[in-house]
Amino acid sequence: MSRFDNVFEFDNNLAGAGLRVGIVMSRFNLPVCEGLLSACVNELKRLGVADGDMAIATCPGALEIPLILQTMANSGKYDALVALGAVIRGETYHFEVVSNDSCRAIMEVQLDTGVPIANGILTCETDEQAEVRMQPKGSDCAQAAVEMANLQKALAQ
Repeated sequence: MSRFDNVFEFDNNLAGAGLRVGIVMSRFNLPVCEGLLSACVNELKRLGVADGDMAIATCPGALEIPLILQTMANSGKYDALVALGAVIRGETYHFEVVSNDSCRAIMEVQLDTGVPIANGILTCETDEQAEVRMQPKGSDCAQAAVEMANLQKALAQ
């Protein structure tokens, strides 16, 4: 149903059956990243993405995620990608560099390749904040990946 008469509106489509989703997870702050991954994979399955249509790649940290995403996006094998990681503030400026540059690079990969990427790199002040956010964010990223893959397909028709 459209909000406006005579204006076509694309539906939000969370049907994951038949979609291929790649996930890139940082191993830095591993317990939080594993929580993100578990929530993401469980939600993808709930949305209908088959186990065989998912692939998981891990890398050392958040700054390495964009390169793996770019390689996966350029492969043509995936309808959507998910980036999972955790950057937790320390005592140096490094937090800002990693947070800003990983986000910027993920956006560049998405725009350069046309493959949607759900950014699930948490940027938190404390370990406790990250632990509270890992489950909801992992699930949200799965939904965003499926919705965006379906929207991209609908727009291409």
